[in-house]
Amino acid sequence: MSGQNTTSTIVPPRDHRGLTTAEAQARLRQHGPNAVAEDKAHPVKDFLRRFWAPIPWLLEATIIIQLFIGEKVEAAVIGGLLVLNAMLSLLQEGRAQKALALLRQQMRVLAHVRRDGVWTTLPSEELVQGDVVHLRQGIIVPADVKLEAGSLLVDQSALTGESAAASLESGKTAYAGSMVRGGEATGEVVATGARTFFGKTAELVRTAGSVNRQEREIVGVVKNLFVVNAAMVVVVIGYAHHLGMSLGSVLPLLLTILLASIPVALPATFTLAAALGSVELSRHGVLITRLSALHDIASMTVLCSDKTGTLTRNQATVKALWPAPGASEEDLLRAAAFASDPAGQDPVDGAIIKAAADRGWRDREMALIEFKPFDPATKRAEAVYRDKEESRRFMKGASAVVAKLAGAADTLWQPQAEIIAGRGQRVLGVAEGTAGQMRLVGLIGLEDAVREDSKSIVSAIRDAGVRTVMVTGDNALTARSVAEQVGIPGNACSPDKLHGDLSGDALDCSVFAGVFPEDKFRLVRDFQRRGEVVGMSGDGVNDAPALRQAEAGIAVANATDVAKAAAAMVLTRPGLGGVVAAIEASRLVFQRIITYTLNMLIKKIEIMALLVIGFLATGHNALTPLLMVLFLFLNDFVTMSLSTDRMQYSRHPNRWNTRGILLAAAALAACKLVFSLGIFLCGYHVLHLDMPHLQTMIFATLILSAQAGIYLLRERGHFWQSPPRLLLIGSSLLGLGVVAVLALGGILMPALSASFFLAVAGAAIVYFSCLDWLKVWLFGRLNLR
Repeated sequence: MSGQNTTSTIVPPRDHRGLTTAEAQARLRQHGPNAVAEDKAHPVKDFLRRFWAPIPWLLEATIIIQLFIGEKVEAAVIGGLLVLNAMLSLLQEGRAQKALALLRQQMRVLAHVRRDGVWTTLPSEELVQGDVVHLRQGIIVPADVKLEAGSLLVDQSALTGESAAASLESGKTAYAGSMVRGGEATGEVVATGARTFFGKTAELVRTAGSVNRQEREIVGVVKNLFVVNAAMVVVVIGYAHHLGMSLGSVLPLLLTILLASIPVALPATFTLAAALGSVELSRHGVLITRLSALHDIASMTVLCSDKTGTLTRNQATVKALWPAPGASEEDLLRAAAFASDPAGQDPVDGAIIKAAADRGWRDREMALIEFKPFDPATKRAEAVYRDKEESRRFMKGASAVVAKLAGAADTLWQPQAEIIAGRGQRVLGVAEGTAGQMRLVGLIGLEDAVREDSKSIVSAIRDAGVRTVMVTGDNALTARSVAEQVGIPGNACSPDKLHGDLSGDALDCSVFAGVFPEDKFRLVRDFQRRGEVVGMSGDGVNDAPALRQAEAGIAVANATDVAKAAAAMVLTRPGLGGVVAAIEASRLVFQRIITYTLNMLIKKIEIMALLVIGFLATGHNALTPLLMVLFLFLNDFVTMSLSTDRMQYSRHPNRWNTRGILLAAAALAACKLVFSLGIFLCGYHVLHLDMPHLQTMIFATLILSAQAGIYLLRERGHFWQSPPRLLLIGSSLLGLGVVAVLALGGILMPALSASFFLAVAGAAIVYFSCLDWLKVWLFGRLNLR
C-alpha cells in the first residue's frame, strides 16, 4: 500500500521454520505441482470429434451409399464437404483460442518461501503443502495459506464476488488467487493445485455443461424428414410389387429418393453462418470460443450478470460525505487524503485522493513525518505531518474505532453511519488533531463504482426481450443499490432463500446476493430446468462453474483465465456492451439458419413427392441418380450463400418453432410440387417428350424452382421488402449459368431447347410471385416472422 513505508519481514514461529528441499521434492512428486490441470484435447482428437455427431453421420451414410452404387466421384465430393465443415469450425474456434492465449499472457506468479531455513523466491507451481510463505502487499496469494503471524487485507473479489477487501488475522486462511491489498503476514500452505478453493471451483467447472439445443432441434427436423422418406420408399416398393416389378428395377429410384432426403450442405451452411457471425462480432470486441453458442445467445431469455467487475468497475468511489459539526466536506476529504498513501495500491486510498484532488487538495501541503498504512489488526491507517512548528495527526478507518479514538459520542455519528451503511456503502471514519487530542472530522461512504454504460446496456438487453438478473457474492444492501442504479427492477433474494429451494417464486427475484460459486451454478441449472435459455456473465473464478453450465457463458474483459476458459464468449472491451452486439448478430445468424432450413425442407419434400408421384403416374423415374447428385450440389452450394444474406433480426429471443417450420415447409412444398409436377406431366402427356429429355427438363425445372424459392423465403414479409446481398445474386447467376450450359449444351444429359428453358423460367417467376402472398399469410399464422 505504501511506497513510503518499510516493514521488516515477519519471522515464522521457532517451531515451524519450513520444509527442506528434500521434503518439498517428495511432496511435489506425491501431490503434483501447485497448478490446476487444464483439459486440452489433442488436435487430432479434436478434429475427429467433429465427425462424430448426428448430422455428420448422415453425410457419412451418404458416402457409403455412393460407394455401394459405384459413384466414387460423388462420394469423394461429399467427403470433401464433410472435411470442409470440420475444418471451418476447427479453424474458427482455433483463432478464438489463440486470441484468448494472448489475453492470458501475464506475469508469472512467484512465492517468497522458506526452504532449508532460508527465505527464497520460487515459482508458485513448486509450492507444496507444509511450505512456509511470506505474503505482503501487492502480491497474488500463490496457494491456500493459513496465517500464523501478522494480518492481511485481501481482495477476494475474483473468488467470492465481494467487492470490499477482507481483513484476515492469524488463524484465518488466505485463498489462492486473491490479491494482498495491505498488511504483511507469514503462514503455512495448507492446500495446493486442485485442492485449493480456486482448484475446487475449477473442478466444478469441469463437471458443468449444457446441451446443444441447435443440434437437438435439427436432428428432430431431419428425423421427421426421414420418416417421410421411409413412408415414400414403402409406397414405391408396394406399388412396384403390385405391378410385378423386381426390386432391382426400382433400386435406382429408391436410391434417388434416399439421396433427396439427405441434407448434404446443412452442416457446412450452419458452420459457415456461425463462423461469419463470429468474425463480425470480433470487430465489436467479442470472441466466440464455441460456435454453437451463437444459437444459444439468439435464444437467451435470462442473463444472470455478476456485479463486481461486470456491472461495476471493481473500483472504490466516494459516494457519501458527512462532515461532523464544525467541519466542511472539503475539510473531511482533506483529512482523509492526508491519511492515505498517494503512491500505494490501496483502492480506498486512490478513491479518497481522487475525490480530494477534485475539491482542490494537493499533496505535499505539509511535510510527512510518518505514515502507517491500513492495518487489519488496528482497523485504521494514520499519518503524522509537520505543519509549521507543530505535528498534525490524521487518521481514517473503521468508523467505531476512529470515533472512539477521537472521543466522539455515539449519538453524534452512529445515526449517520447507519444511513450510509443502509445504502450498501462501506463507512469510514476520519479524524485529525495533535498527538494528545483528536477530533472526529466526519464519515465517508464508499461503494464500488457502477460503469457509466451499464444502465443503457441493461435497458438495451431488456428491449431485446432478455431478463437481466444480478447474481453477486456481495451483501443484499450493496447489491440492491447497484441494481437500482443500473435499472434492474424487482426484489432482492435473501441468502437464506437462495441457499434453500430455488423452485417457485425464488427464481422470480431480480437480485441474488450472498451467493457462493456452487449457488451460481445451481441457480443457472434451475433456470434451465424451468425452460429458460440462460446467459451468465462474470469475471471471477467464482463465476466459472456457472459460465460453463450456462448455454451462453460470457467472460468480461477483465475476467480471470479460469472464467475465460469456461465461457463460450469472451468480451475484449470493458463492460457488457458486447452482449448487445452478440444478441443482434446471433439473431441474424439464427434467421439465416431458419431460412436455410425452411428452404432445405421444402426442397426435400417437393423432390421426394415428385419422384414418388411421377413414378406412380408414369412408371418412370423423374430423375436419374446422377441428375439428383448434380441438383443437390448445384443448388445446395448456391443456398449456402444465404449464410451471408441481409436479414432482419428479431426483437425477441429466438426459439426453434419446429412444428411451425414443418407445417410451413409441408404447405409450401405442396405448392411447389404443383408447379414441378405440372411441368413433368405436361412434358409427358402434352409434349410427349421421351424420358431422357423429360428428365433434363425436370432437372432444369427443379433448379429454377429452387432458385425462386430462395428469394421467396429469404424475407419473412414480401420478397421485395429488402434487397438481397450481391453475393447471393452472384451465386444464383453462377448456378443458373452452369445449369444453362449443362442443359442447353447436352453435357451429362440430353440437350434441352432454349425455348423450353426460357418458358420454364418465365413460368417460375410468375408462379412464385403469386405464391409470395400465401407465404406471408402462412408465416403470420404459424408465428414464423
